[in-house]
Amino acid sequence: MTITSTIRPPAEELLARRNLKVDPIVVTENLWKLYYAGKLEVPALRGVNFKVMPGEFVSVMGPSGCGKSSLLYVLGGLAKASRGRVLVDGNDLAALGDAERTKLRRYKIGFVFQRFNLLPTLDARGNIAIAQHIHGDGFDPHRFEVITKLLGLTERLKHRPSEMSGGEQQRVAIARAIINEPKLILADEPTGNLDTQNSEIVLSMLSQLHKDLGQTIVMITHNPEAAAYSSRVVHMRDGVIVDGATAN
Repeated sequence: MTITSTIRPPAEELLARRNLKVDPIVVTENLWKLYYAGKLEVPALRGVNFKVMPGEFVSVMGPSGCGKSSLLYVLGGLAKASRGRVLVDGNDLAALGDAERTKLRRYKIGFVFQRFNLLPTLDARGNIAIAQHIHGDGFDPHRFEVITKLLGLTERLKHRPSEMSGGEQQRVAIARAIINEPKLILADEPTGNLDTQNSEIVLSMLSQLHKDLGQTIVMITHNPEAAAYSSRVVHMRDGVIVDGATAN
């Protein structure tokens, strides 16, 4: 099966085209995710219906064990749904094989995790550039310069992870996630290992990516202060979405 592609206009342009139908970049329909402990069936997701439009910054909030991380892993193709449908940029994840899901993640999704997952032997430049090489298009110096400047990393590119603060490491991880212009960023508690000051810096930069580049972001968090940086907040409890309030 061939993975389909769509062109992402800036968020402002999408809003201006009020008479133009824009398809969601993420859709879940009656999504279930079940885990098993012996013979015991444990539902993490219970019929989740969820949509994200291009250019949105959506926070998914809820207490531990509510299913928000399971939702992110299924959206990212890192875990398979037990029942229901998941569409990412028009691609039905259930219809894709393992190789096709890997290709979709490589070209359409950028991940930011609580743990930075940087390669310790590479400096910041190497950790970002390797994502471009894995993507297959080689090193793009212009894109690299734009992203590293936007994230305030210009003076830290020759430093290895052990020589950077937690906030700097997370900014490198964000640069790595967006360097190939993915359609969707999935961020799982991106400030969970950071102090207050570095958390504010990272969240401000995610917000800037959303506003300046029209980047679509889904962020998992339990922190209402972090969720306030997004344009929409969705609350989860016991494996279901209970509302979709607008952030202040």
